[in-house]
Amino acid sequence: MTGEYSSYQFLVVFLVVAIVFPLIPLGLAYLWAKFYSPNKPGPDKNSTYECGVESTGDAWVQFKSEYYLYAIIFLIFDVETVFLLPFAVAFSGLSVGAFLAMALFILLLAEGLVWAWLKGILQWK
Repeated sequence: MTGEYSSYQFLVVFLVVAIVFPLIPLGLAYLWAKFYSPNKPGPDKNSTYECGVESTGDAWVQFKSEYYLYAIIFLIFDVETVFLLPFAVAFSGLSVGAFLAMALFILLLAEGLVWAWLKGILQWK
């Protein structure tokens, strides 16, 4: 096997680069903070402070499920509409089968929107 590379050598090199590449900036940031940042702990630096207001009470806040449903529906329709861009760019060069596939895709998106609307998910409460 002289002169030949095994497929595992590529994977080992890829793994080493994938581990070392992010560790270098992290190490440099740690060294920079260690040598150039002032270390003056105190009650003011160690206190929780956000937006000019001292925090009081518990930080646990339970969100309504409607927020999550809105976010999920937005992501579904946002990500799925990205698939429409290649279709729009190559519209004139596509076959009838590709057009029918994209029409089915748009029909399924519209069906999902109508379903969410009829279920009342889009109603803000």
